[in-house]
Amino acid sequence: MLRSSIVPAKDVQTVTPEGEPVGPLVDGVIVHSIRPQEDERGEVVEIWNLDWPGFDDPVVHAYKVVTRPGKARAWQMHLRQDDRVLISRGRLRFGIYDDREGSPTRGLLNVFTLSDHQRAIVRIPRGVWHGVQNVGEGEAEFINFPTRRYDYADPDKYRLPLRNDLIPFDFSDDGGR
Repeated sequence: MLRSSIVPAKDVQTVTPEGEPVGPLVDGVIVHSIRPQEDERGEVVEIWNLDWPGFDDPVVHAYKVVTRPGKARAWQMHLRQDDRVLISRGRLRFGIYDDREGSPTRGLLNVFTLSDHQRAIVRIPRGVWHGVQNVGEGEAEFINFPTRRYDYADPDKYRLPLRNDLIPFDFSDDGGR
């Protein structure tokens, strides 16, 4: 019998028993889980509450984004606003990368998946590169509540190509899963 030289890798803890991530998040990123209230008629899901810690800036603009299966919307960054992204339908893999001068988490990459079965709103601070990829079978939707109104004459959006030398993550890689 031939023996393989491949050594199996043991999984490490990624979440607490309550489902909260155990790894460090990029400084200023907040992932706030949202639990739907369900009964025989359907469900009700909060999409905004000023009492959520870290989400106390008022809503000044909101828009919905639809992403087709397998497609990624990345990489982007804002200098004057935070994004506050709520998953409303489908399954989205997030990539969040901190390249801010002086940040205690500079160089840290967060990658996680949220869906309409594991709803959350994610606060992404200004200056942090981010993107999403639809890893579900149908269209995925999110609603963004940025902390600043959209300026049509001077958009606060900076972009990098999907594959670049700055961010150590490729949305086309499934991580071996």
